[in-house]
Amino acid sequence: MTSLAAIRSGPKLQPVLGLVTGIIFGFLLQKGGVTEYDVILGQLLLTDFTVVKVMLSAVLVGMIGVFALKAAGQVRLHCRAGTAGATVFGGLIFGAGFALLGYCPGTAAGAVGAGALDALIGMAGMVLGAGIFARLYPRIENSVLNRGAFPADTLPELLGVRPGIVVVIVALVITGLLYLIAVAGF
Repeated sequence: MTSLAAIRSGPKLQPVLGLVTGIIFGFLLQKGGVTEYDVILGQLLLTDFTVVKVMLSAVLVGMIGVFALKAAGQVRLHCRAGTAGATVFGGLIFGAGFALLGYCPGTAAGAVGAGALDALIGMAGMVLGAGIFARLYPRIENSVLNRGAFPADTLPELLGVRPGIVVVIVALVITGLLYLIAVAGF
């Protein structure tokens, strides 16, 4: 049996895997209903919790999947240290874009796939914004982005417990939240 790492490491296969993964991701966003502007607006107004349900479900499935793949020796995690400057700067850019467009990058791409013209215009803005950021990067790298470094510790490392314990606890919390949202009728 070929390992996932061996399949992934083929340079000719990586773009194909990226494309297939992106198509599946967009399809699932569309089927989950989170590529619709009204659903996202409802989430921001706290009247529609579709986005929260989809995101919590994705975190649950992804967390269990990564844990299982890591336990099977199929993947290695490479956590990168972060900085408060980059986190705040990125959050401000993301928040401003979300507020102006009404989509995050993933839901905008899914909405483009569904034929939403407003999302297509927004994607053009994202490409333009990425170009501006790339142009400004040398100027803001040391002055803003590298301020307030923090380590690349995972939650189990920070708590000093085994990863499986964190997976079980977080899975129970997410399942409980999903149940409460369903019971409350959101």
